[in-house]
Amino acid sequence: MQSIDAAVLRQAKAWCEQRERPWLCTIVRATGSSPRPVGSMLTCLDSGAICGSLSGGCVEEDLLARLQAGIIDDSAPVIIEYGVTPDQNERLGLPCGGKLFVLVQRLQPRDREWLTTATVSLDKRRCVQRELDLGSGETLLSPVDRFCELSLDDSKLRQCFGPQMRMLLVGAGQLAQSVAELALAMDYQVLVTDPRQTTLDQWQGPEVTLLQGMPDDIVREHAADRHAIVITLTHDPRIDDMALMEALLTDAWYIGALGSQRTTEKRLLRLRGLDLPDAALARLHAPVGLNIGSKTPVEIAVSIMAEITALRRGT
Repeated sequence: MQSIDAAVLRQAKAWCEQRERPWLCTIVRATGSSPRPVGSMLTCLDSGAICGSLSGGCVEEDLLARLQAGIIDDSAPVIIEYGVTPDQNERLGLPCGGKLFVLVQRLQPRDREWLTTATVSLDKRRCVQRELDLGSGETLLSPVDRFCELSLDDSKLRQCFGPQMRMLLVGAGQLAQSVAELALAMDYQVLVTDPRQTTLDQWQGPEVTLLQGMPDDIVREHAADRHAIVITLTHDPRIDDMALMEALLTDAWYIGALGSQRTTEKRLLRLRGLDLPDAALARLHAPVGLNIGSKTPVEIAVSIMAEITALRRGT
């Protein structure tokens, strides 16, 4: 889940607590090119206050105008289609041939309960699924083991809310700075750790959380769940191996280690010597990143983020 969508849920909850009646609008289907992915949300008030994004501008303006004009029935959720005609595509700035199907729902006082549960679950880095009855507008929220794609049929919307992906970079060098820049731009939460305080003091990368401490302790405390990514970047086996020993035995979704193929082979020998099981070692992505011939820190960072993106998209 992207951080902007988590912000939408929190804002909708806040408005409900203020006895407002916000709208919750969700992209439930898209054909052709889409400015934002299915599941993207915004919440707004009749006054024009808005949080979130569906297209980056024009769709939001048109939708808000309809809501303010009172031409959308608020007694039950309704689906509005954008991009029906070429003229509408051009006016709204949608990519050629693209269509968006937006579920629009007026939230009621009863919705405060599930919004509260959802935001608390996100704070605890847990996944929940919202099941919306399209006839009554009632929502049932339940915990789920893993994030799943949005689904819609004639009577139900099922949408998962999960925590923002957290990336822990072990080593605060120049490469970590480049990876952090890209990861932040791609909506990851980024933490950087290094046991060497002098190295952390020289950090010149973007504003992220810097953690000084033993790598295994940091992994255990901050990057042990299935929404976490751990990447070791120091070239120092005393630091990297300590982080990997812990990470490979956690539920972390992705674990990568910088180094050549020869370095990787030596690392695997060391880790086997520390009694890590083969199943755990098989989870290690090393050398980290796609093989694109990268040499510079920025190129290596691109290769790392490209591999992670490909895995997340199932390609």
